[in-house]
Amino acid sequence: MNTEKKKIRYEFPEENDPTVEETFTRLPVLDLDLTKRYTFADYLTWMDYRLRELIDGFINIVRTPKRIHQAISSKLNYLFADFIYEHRGKCQIYHPPFAVRLPVDGSTEDDKIYNVLLPDICVVCDLSKLDDMGCIGAPDLIVEILSPSTARNDWNKKFNLYEKAGVREYWIVDPNAKTVHVFLLQEDGSYDFGSIYESPQKVPVHIFDGLEIDLKEVFED
Repeated sequence: MNTEKKKIRYEFPEENDPTVEETFTRLPVLDLDLTKRYTFADYLTWMDYRLRELIDGFINIVRTPKRIHQAISSKLNYLFADFIYEHRGKCQIYHPPFAVRLPVDGSTEDDKIYNVLLPDICVVCDLSKLDDMGCIGAPDLIVEILSPSTARNDWNKKFNLYEKAGVREYWIVDPNAKTVHVFLLQEDGSYDFGSIYESPQKVPVHIFDGLEIDLKEVFED
């Protein structure tokens, strides 16, 4: 019996091989005009390593979140996904850089979409809204986790966009205060005044029957 181990050899292309596609790290940072209004069609041409959103056509740079932000996002993502899997739900959960496109007046063409968001967490239950580019239309639930650079947009511009688009449930998570504000869409198409939960309370997830999120578990470091 031959016990000699075979060496695995990996072939790498030459550095200057013109047939090799430009790598992610070699892409330049685009110098885009932050005062200009863009569409999703423009967005698709931006091939560099920066994460951006479009809010009413204007660029919002998405900065790298702090560790606590990532920890909270990971815990919430796990709790939502575990419930969906356990109950064999048809909903799907996503996180950045998953793009949510929010059309205005029903216009779904790329060059007529001015709102492209990268929510910290989004749950989509109408799977017909999903395509290769992400989600087009309102997810059922969106979670945004506050940071100094995002708080104003999360509380104002994104709040108004999610409300207008018809996102059924919107959570704003404050890592410093260890609170969650939950806004529910009403029959008239507007959000209610909101409910606030703080650790160690449990937050009911209104789009799912029987799911409560233990905030002590979420905010525990």
